[in-house]
Amino acid sequence: MSIEDYLKDLTEIKDMMHKSSRFFSLSGLSGILAGIYALIGAAVGYYIVSTHTRDYVMISEEAFRYIIIDLALVATASIVTGLWLSYRKARKNNESLWNSSARRLAEALLVPLITGGIFIIIKIYQQHYGLTGALMLIFYGLALVNASKYTIGNVKYLGYIEIVLGLVCAIVPTFGFVFWSIGFGVMHIIYGSLIYIKHDR
Repeated sequence: MSIEDYLKDLTEIKDMMHKSSRFFSLSGLSGILAGIYALIGAAVGYYIVSTHTRDYVMISEEAFRYIIIDLALVATASIVTGLWLSYRKARKNNESLWNSSARRLAEALLVPLITGGIFIIIKIYQQHYGLTGALMLIFYGLALVNASKYTIGNVKYLGYIEIVLGLVCAIVPTFGFVFWSIGFGVMHIIYGSLIYIKHDR
């Protein structure tokens, strides 16, 4: 065996190990649609606040309940769309959607998300509503950074952006809708488009 053949075999083994340790069925289109859902949800949330409160600093409990329902619908639509499009992509590539890489990705993603979700619920129960948007962005960003080693590597950069947006949002919580819309809406559309162009076409 020549040196060239040996190096080629090593490269193929390295590629196989790389693919087996990372989840590549992530769909760029799902990111785009999640961003669109988020922008629609933000518009609905803004309408709820504008019609149920006179003061944008203090949101009524009724308006906040409507906003929580709005966010739940956005999250559900995004998750269902993401799973469906990832399943289609995996089937197209003759891969299994639920494998060891997907399990590691899910664990890395869900631990920060569930922790953040519980913390946000605690703050809401204590009627501390002001930092809800900032906390969502920060914990989501941490989840993306944590999960990036198990999927497409540049997911971590989206995570860093979400964290920064969340921290700025914590400084100026009055503009929570704006930062939330940028983080979950605009950035998802931009990132989803880049993934679609690079990996899906």
